[in-house]
This record gives sequence, C-alpha cells and structure tokens, in this order.
Amino acid sequence: MRLVLLGAPGSGKGTQAARLKAALGVPHVSTGDMLRAAVAAGTAMGLKAKAVMDAGQLVSDDILLGMLEDRLAQEDARAGFILDGYPRNLAQADALDHLLARIGQPLDAVVKLKVPSEVIVGRCEIRFKAEGRADDNPDTVRKRLDIYAEQTAPVADFYARRGKLQVVDGVGELDEITARVKRALHAESATAGN
Repeated sequence: MRLVLLGAPGSGKGTQAARLKAALGVPHVSTGDMLRAAVAAGTAMGLKAKAVMDAGQLVSDDILLGMLEDRLAQEDARAGFILDGYPRNLAQADALDHLLARIGQPLDAVVKLKVPSEVIVGRCEIRFKAEGRADDNPDTVRKRLDIYAEQTAPVADFYARRGKLQVVDGVGELDEITARVKRALHAESATAGN
C-alpha cells in the first residue's frame, strides 16, 4: 500500500500513520520527523530548517524531495509507505507523482483527515505544553493553518481529480478515526480493483 495522509498541522496524520503502519506492513515516512531529526542532530540542513520552522514557515521543496527520494529507496519502503506531511503544495504533488512514476511506485490512495481549525489549535496547544515543540506554539499553529489553507488544501483537489482522494472525519476517539481510515482504504482498494 502506497498512501498519502493529508490534513492540516495537528489533524492527526502522524498519529494515524503510526497506527496504520503495522496493519499495512509499510513504514510511516514523516517529512516532519525527518526534519526534526536533522534539527536535533544539528546538521547543516537541520539548522537551516530550524530557523524556517521556528518562524512558522515551510522548508523548501528541493530539500524535502531529496530527503524523500532517499527514504523511499530504502529496503523497508519497497512494499509501500505511508507519507505524512508531503506533499504540501501543488508543485510537491506534481514532483511526487513524477518521482513515484520513475521508481515504479504510484500511489494507491490519498486520505485527507478533516478537522476544524479550533480543534487543531487545541490539540497543538496540549502537545506544545507536553513536548515543547516550537512549531506547536498556538501563534505559530495559526500561521501554519493559514499557510495550509493557501498552499496545501488545493492538493486534495489535485488527488480528487485523479480519483485517489478519500476524506475522513478526523474528530473523535483514536480507534474510531483509525477505523474510518481503514474503511476508506478498503473502499479505495475495492474501487481500484474494479
């Protein structure tokens, strides 16, 4: 299964990807986690990314695509993957399509977690207090939601036009949301099989 999880920052993409990876038998590939690891390690790319992320901005497409290509070339991603946090704009969606075509791993499905902004701000505020992540500061989250609405929300339309998009309600108990995502994937694979 080659899956993209879409949704605003704090919508639960990472949580759902972590829950789905065992069920699907494929790795959870989070560009956010890759970037945070580079920041924590103090790499040159990590230091550049930190300044951008702390300001509530997004890291450049070239850096992310290169990191992603390297990750998808690893052995554990050959049977598929769950992408979380990428693509986040139309240029990345197009670049991802070309990359996946080149490596012979086209997407099977795209699931968008739909969560109201006020719920997201509340979730991120809790995570900010617990983990201290600068990008979960409530003011930064609001900036990130504005960027998402402008740049990332159109990606859902990109995949809807290709018949790949499933929209899932991302509010509720974790098990309930995971069950909704699995039903959407089952429906997508049944449709693809026809």
